[in-house]
Amino acid sequence: MNRYSNDDFCGKKILITGGAGFIGSNLAFYFQEYHPCAKVVVFDSFKNDEKFENGNYKSLGDFKNLIGFRGEVICGDICKKEDLERLLDYGFDYIFHQAAVSDTTVDNQELVLRANTNAFKDILDIAIKMHADVIYASSAGTYGNTKAPNRVGFAEKPENVYGFSKLMMDNMAYSYIKRYSSISIVGLRYFNVYGEREYYKGKTASMILQLGMQALEHKRVKLFKHGEQKRDFVYIQDVIQANVKAMNPKKNGVYNVGFGKARSFNDICDNLKEHLGDFRIDYIDNPYSFYQNYTLADIEETTQALEYEPKYSLENGISSYVDEIKLLYSSHYYD
Repeated sequence: MNRYSNDDFCGKKILITGGAGFIGSNLAFYFQEYHPCAKVVVFDSFKNDEKFENGNYKSLGDFKNLIGFRGEVICGDICKKEDLERLLDYGFDYIFHQAAVSDTTVDNQELVLRANTNAFKDILDIAIKMHADVIYASSAGTYGNTKAPNRVGFAEKPENVYGFSKLMMDNMAYSYIKRYSSISIVGLRYFNVYGEREYYKGKTASMILQLGMQALEHKRVKLFKHGEQKRDFVYIQDVIQANVKAMNPKKNGVYNVGFGKARSFNDICDNLKEHLGDFRIDYIDNPYSFYQNYTLADIEETTQALEYEPKYSLENGISSYVDEIKLLYSSHYYD
């Protein structure tokens, strides 16, 4: 995954918004390990007592994801311009924009659009002032339940306001790409990401973690009938690879980030059983009308523009991840 020598980013200033979250914290540690001469700043609102109407926490950033991180940490809100303006003094070279309302079950349209779409415009305007390249998190939610394989620019019909907010971010990115040639802008449409440091996402963590915890705790798991819904599951190390390679794209734009193969939830269970032992599967009704039943990333353009080559199949990803799942279970009880 390390495409660059340790000197390539020496002295470069890198901002990671949402840097105490799942993907953001993994990025922070990637640069700390492979490019220790770079100056990495994490910007995150961090978890507090505030919750959405659905009971989930508004902020998923947790300091525990950053234990061992030696860079600078700033507590701030991307929706507050006074917090964002503090960043101008740093003169960043790269901005990884991971911060967002990422809970797909939140239906407060104003809140989601302010946090995702409006704040993204502010990030882009700051990037223009600093001449900073931008790599940001988009989502497979932009496709909704349209026919797979999913390809950027085709059949984009989001089923919820989260997917809509990400599609509007992508449209804005293309607008800025046309207007400004001084910086690079790359959007990454993440499919179903799983892996280390996602625990503090709670109920919005991947099904791989949730099913693993259920299996260890109860020797039984719950799946929506009949477990044959298919998703493109992508391991966190492949997502980090895509982000790093997006720092030097052959072409600005929006690209899918998946493994390029759809797998069922029953497949997840079969793989978990190999590592955790046998467990029962209870099939339940699906209460979500907007649920995506089948996603599959067309990654041909991603491979061409970013030289992205996913390495982790579902089997390899679960095998790499399962020790952390066991460790989490031994020290926490996850419902």
